[in-house]
Amino acid sequence: MLKLGFVSAILADFGFEHVIDFAAKNDFSCIEMMCWPKDNGDARRYAGVTHINVDNLDDKHIKYIKDYAHERHITISGLGYYPNPLDPDTAKAEFYIEHIKKVIRACNKLGVPVMNTFIGRDPKKNIKDNLETFKKVWKPIIETAEQEGIKIGIENCPMFFTNDEWPGGKNLAISPAVWDVMFETFPTPLFGLNYDPSHMIFQMMDEIKPIYQYKDRLHHIHIKDVKVYKDKLDRVGILGNPLEYHSPKLPGLGDVNWRGFFTALTDVRYRGPVVIEVEDKAYEGSIDDVTSAILTARNYVKQFLP
Repeated sequence: MLKLGFVSAILADFGFEHVIDFAAKNDFSCIEMMCWPKDNGDARRYAGVTHINVDNLDDKHIKYIKDYAHERHITISGLGYYPNPLDPDTAKAEFYIEHIKKVIRACNKLGVPVMNTFIGRDPKKNIKDNLETFKKVWKPIIETAEQEGIKIGIENCPMFFTNDEWPGGKNLAISPAVWDVMFETFPTPLFGLNYDPSHMIFQMMDEIKPIYQYKDRLHHIHIKDVKVYKDKLDRVGILGNPLEYHSPKLPGLGDVNWRGFFTALTDVRYRGPVVIEVEDKAYEGSIDDVTSAILTARNYVKQFLP
């Protein structure tokens, strides 16, 4: 059935063992582990977190990670790394691409089924031009996934929130229209979605339909809510920077139709991880706030699980 977990980025100040222990003590069954390169310099919220260092995965470390998680009955649902592989700075893009490949190979070594990431985007270019770049850039990444037998879950976050991401954002995989081109370009069943319904809401799109339409491409699920503030939207308009009129929230505190969402997941017989992603600024004042956020989200989501 559905496996409840959380994204490890919210516990950025703690090590691998603490994250596993926290999950085991609090009735979770899995974790998406962050695998950013050390000293990567990414200052974004929730970025740059490393709970498994894929640059330091010798046989000893592999055994330790597997044993530690297994002994506590925790599985690793996916390894996460979310850069911009289509960055217009080709040196940065190449670094991101190579690290994505490292994380894919680490999945194979650790017995983790999914590597989660972004497609990337040059925010100054339109969708059509970005898709042409995507077709070239992603070919070696898909080849690596096929060689390793690892699924890739693309999160559908536009990565457009503030001025530095204007006007197009830094992730191309924003809509079914784009996903169709992605999957037509690389039809391997290993290539799919790490689907997050919250990103559909502030784009004024249906968050339930994609579950039915892409049921065979659902490799991983993020559980995050979002609140659109209509009064703010009325002031700045849909072309304003999205953080001017919406905010990520804990599940149940926003606008996602969670009953319909979980109904759809069960309808299509999804049996993978549903992983809570905490990005609610109201719960960032202290480690107690962070802990409360994870457990509050868990308590809400569990009503939909057997």
